[in-house]
Amino acid sequence: MSQQQISLPAKLINGGIAGIVGVTCVFPIDLAKTRLQNQRRGQQVYKSMMDCLVKTVRSEGYFGMYRGAAVNLTLVTPEKAIKLAANDFFRHHLAKDGKGLTVFKEMLAGCGAGMCQVIVTTPMEMLKIQLQDAGRLAAQQQKPVMMTPTKLVVTNAVLSRSYNSGMVISAPRAVSATQIAKELVQTQGIQGLYKGLGATLMRDVPFSIVYFPLFANLNRLGKPSPEASSPFYWAFLSGCAAGSTAAVAVNPCDVVKTRLQSLNKGASEETYSGVVDCVSKIMQKEGPSAFLKGAGCRALVIAPLFGIVQVMYFVGVGEYILDNSPLRLLGP
Repeated sequence: MSQQQISLPAKLINGGIAGIVGVTCVFPIDLAKTRLQNQRRGQQVYKSMMDCLVKTVRSEGYFGMYRGAAVNLTLVTPEKAIKLAANDFFRHHLAKDGKGLTVFKEMLAGCGAGMCQVIVTTPMEMLKIQLQDAGRLAAQQQKPVMMTPTKLVVTNAVLSRSYNSGMVISAPRAVSATQIAKELVQTQGIQGLYKGLGATLMRDVPFSIVYFPLFANLNRLGKPSPEASSPFYWAFLSGCAAGSTAAVAVNPCDVVKTRLQSLNKGASEETYSGVVDCVSKIMQKEGPSAFLKGAGCRALVIAPLFGIVQVMYFVGVGEYILDNSPLRLLGP
């Protein structure tokens, strides 16, 4: 099925369903990625992805692995829909006389898609990270951290208490994404939800520039003829391969974004004034390897997510829903 023949509502439905299914399947790995990326040298609570997941289940229960999932499930539909629809829109307008796009134009279309999606991605990530990282902060603060009274820092009233003895002990209280969003808007205005916008653009624009052209060319290799579609399994594998490659390529930007968007800091964890300051401090204190933290987790999250997206396009779920419901009035 040619993507140019798919209506916009069908694209939105396909992207939304794929996002919901994908997030449900891989969200625990995404939570591990966030916690691993936020760890500082000498303050490691988790040794690896599996260690993080096991400790999370033990301390927070099974559903602890899905902290922040509600935000993702709510906003992933418009996010993925905007990303996929925008890419198709730009590809369509960059194509001349139905001819194939050059790699440069494919990258340009991906760039446009990445710039469009941050409207939803930035606040979604902002809220999700606070909820995902709360368990790491609580676990870190349950380990006594001895400091001199003059260096004692209270990072957040919700997550920690300080005592004159210099021992930091956690006092976690459950907060919701709605509470966090309300507090941010009240104290900082709407721009509070868009903290880390620059870092998000740094991650998502290059990701889309790598992903969409790579997928299109890998998928093209599986077509039995120029006019035919690639097989079901080939579309899935192409989506997985392109997604994981792009995810690892932009992981350094994802680490910077995660650090900037984390409002609550553990004891002795530094704060950052911006992208340049964040990159500089990470390089000085943790070395270049810190920019690859969570890269494996991110590849495991993105690969099936975008593989599922391509399967939704291949199967034509959005078209089926439109053709068999009152929503067909929205079709072309």
